[in-house]
Amino acid sequence: MLDPDVVFLNHGSYGACPVPVLEAQRRYRDMMEREPVRFFMLEQEGLMDRAREAVSSLVNCDAEGIGFAPNVTQAVASVIELSGLGEGDEALANDHEYSACLSTFQRYARRTGARLVKATVPFPSTGEDQVFDAIMSRVTDRTRLALISHITSPTAMVFPVGRLTAALKARGVEVLIDGAHAPGQVPVDIGAIRPTYYTANLHKWPSCPKGTAFLWVAPERREGFEPLALSSRAHLTRPDRDRFRCLFDYVGTDDYTGFAAVPDAMRFMASLEGSWDALMARNHGLAVAGRRVLCDALGTEPAVPEPMLGAMATVVVPGVGLPSGGTAPGRYEDPLQERLVERHGVQVPVWSLPSAGLRLLRISAQAYNSIEQYEYLAGALKQELAAERSA
Repeated sequence: MLDPDVVFLNHGSYGACPVPVLEAQRRYRDMMEREPVRFFMLEQEGLMDRAREAVSSLVNCDAEGIGFAPNVTQAVASVIELSGLGEGDEALANDHEYSACLSTFQRYARRTGARLVKATVPFPSTGEDQVFDAIMSRVTDRTRLALISHITSPTAMVFPVGRLTAALKARGVEVLIDGAHAPGQVPVDIGAIRPTYYTANLHKWPSCPKGTAFLWVAPERREGFEPLALSSRAHLTRPDRDRFRCLFDYVGTDDYTGFAAVPDAMRFMASLEGSWDALMARNHGLAVAGRRVLCDALGTEPAVPEPMLGAMATVVVPGVGLPSGGTAPGRYEDPLQERLVERHGVQVPVWSLPSAGLRLLRISAQAYNSIEQYEYLAGALKQELAAERSA
């Protein structure tokens, strides 16, 4: 349903749901509204289990360990709240992590006396060794939990999560992987990574409806693990169903039809190139090619090696990044993004990495994108940057 007059190069922020998937969700909404009581009390659990099976097949984990949430932000908040971190304990993150997750950690730390430690990961980067060394150098005897993005949001780097998870767990550190961007963009194998927690959005690269995400919890942590809010059914004991799934399936009245449509979205997306692997390879190649077009236009070199890219790529743009590192209230963070949207019809994020003082532009590649769109962006970008210099 994307506006044909907009060159949409920001699938990474909110996704874009295909029409057949929205039509599937509408069918489930019709089912819900025809008989709401029957839907919520008798039919919803089966639909959620279908969604679990679809997700588990994409990311290789046991379906029983999947709890659903509206987004990764709320899933991460659940993990933080139940982390048990106390006075003197440390949580480890880094300067490429999503601001919402860092803010939640900081709030928890203020309340409990725990400490949030942030590693500085170089960007531009020569490779995954730099990422690994930067993060592991901040581990101490007090580190209890580490938050690591599978693919970073501002810099679009694929972190070596398997290697980091093994090294951190060997030091006695639990690992929470923020995979918000990963499933559908790169192969994800939770069974091989073996984190303590893995969470990801389904509305991004799997292109499911908005408000769909999952949290996988390792078997040793499922007992007693609960969502932030408990429903009116939380006091019930179910001999036919484990408490973990019960609590995460229903957290009060909400529109759960996005989760019901997850299997439909998975089938549709895989059909576009014949398989998920083929679709991911196509989008990766397009992101690499698009980055090359932009780097040539800017006269710069790629910021990270190609193996550290999925279907997004971030380039350093001339100018000083704004200090906020996030969206300014009521408008785009950087005036350059606003001009690209208003003057050229290009929707692409321009933001910053405050720790490095860099101004960044991130492109996404999804099935609806083409190389001509990045070429158009390159021309618009050169024009706007030239106007900045002359101002």
